[in-house]
Amino acid sequence: MDSSVKVPEQAAETAQDTAEITAEELTRSLEFDILFGRLRPRERLVEDSLMERFRAKRHAVRQALTDLERMGIVVRVPNRGATVRDFSAREVEEIAEIRETLQRQAAERMPLPLEETRLAALEATQRRHDEAVARRDPRAIDDANEAFHALFFAACGNRHLSDAIAHYAYLSRAMRLYPMVDPPLLETLRGEHWAMIEAARDGDRQTLKDLVVGHIQHSKRIYLEVRRALDGG
Repeated sequence: MDSSVKVPEQAAETAQDTAEITAEELTRSLEFDILFGRLRPRERLVEDSLMERFRAKRHAVRQALTDLERMGIVVRVPNRGATVRDFSAREVEEIAEIRETLQRQAAERMPLPLEETRLAALEATQRRHDEAVARRDPRAIDDANEAFHALFFAACGNRHLSDAIAHYAYLSRAMRLYPMVDPPLLETLRGEHWAMIEAARDGDRQTLKDLVVGHIQHSKRIYLEVRRALDGG
């Protein structure tokens, strides 16, 4: 990962002047540790170690681990504790296949060219994403990225379809944020967002379908590379 990117500070460092971290704050900190690769797939999350590192109470640690398990990025096994979820290569491919199908269908349903009000909203959201990328602020990048995709796929006019897209995007969250700390790839993703807007404005449905499918491939490729490295390959 590029050292020029400002990865969010560990809560243990930012909480030095506070008496106690809340379960919600701890969940957020551990989520970003996982999503930005500070905690890798299969890594154990030991309650006592987390209590010491974050100056947290045991109930806060347990609540945070429960929340992370609900998100799908931590797994807990009785008598073995919690670990960072490790998606198998097959799971990665299958989730990506579902996302491709859903997003292609959303692009097929969109009334093109999109109306100017939605295009203007997409442009405003993407400018927020551009600014976050320029600052190399991963949290802001993540927030703007999520907002862009929610607004974009809502244009398909089928709430159940856009909800399904959001569900599988959320399921794949643990494999999606590695690109957020790769500056050249960030620029590629940013450019693809603008290309989606232009295709939607021009009414170019085939290009739009190609873009929404191709956009998924970056995080899939990087996550599979991480898995191969963990396997010694």
